[in-house]
Amino acid sequence: CSQNVSYAIITGFLCGFPMGAKVTADLLRNNKITLTEAKFLLSFCNNIGPVYFFSFVIPLLQITKPLPYLFGMYGIPLLYGIILRHTYYRQALNVSNTDLSPHNSPVNLLTAMDQSIHASIQSILTLCGYMILFNLLNILPHFILPGCHKFLAPILEITGGLSILQGSYRFYCMVLLTFGGLSCMAQTHSMVCDTELSMKHYVLHKCILTIITIIYYMVISFI
Repeated sequence: CSQNVSYAIITGFLCGFPMGAKVTADLLRNNKITLTEAKFLLSFCNNIGPVYFFSFVIPLLQITKPLPYLFGMYGIPLLYGIILRHTYYRQALNVSNTDLSPHNSPVNLLTAMDQSIHASIQSILTLCGYMILFNLLNILPHFILPGCHKFLAPILEITGGLSILQGSYRFYCMVLLTFGGLSCMAQTHSMVCDTELSMKHYVLHKCILTIITIIYYMVISFI
């Protein structure tokens, strides 16, 4: 892949939701990658961040041997991306590498810093807004389906939902971490809504990854 694609992959895996989508969309808007490359990136590199995973998920679920779960969280999406690169996107990406227009003119340091600060503040406010909104929506299952509310909560907002489960149902939690929850879906949509990237395409690949993750955890549970 090109350097810009590699940068988006590294950022998506290291920085967590929704940075993979944001960086992909920013590169696409600035004509640093093609639409085909952006679709390829969005299919696998928008994931839960490793800092969040090790500082919150591992202690909460009381995981003493994190390596199999680390592979499930990051190894499976990475392998999925490699498979897509050499199958579905093989010809398309080889062609798209030659389709980029000339790079935009460089901006001065102060302008770049100003743009970066504004973009960061907007992203943080968006992230916090969606987390608050979907945590408030977690109140609804208490009244509608009181017996099932703790299972529905992580589907709405993953952090608040896992806190409600309090480390129970490890298999269920790890599968939902791959899916990300509706809050992460909304955050991703906010990052790509003004581009040609499709949320249907994103959700489809998230569902495929979730199914693969379910199979993986079922296999290792019997080993």
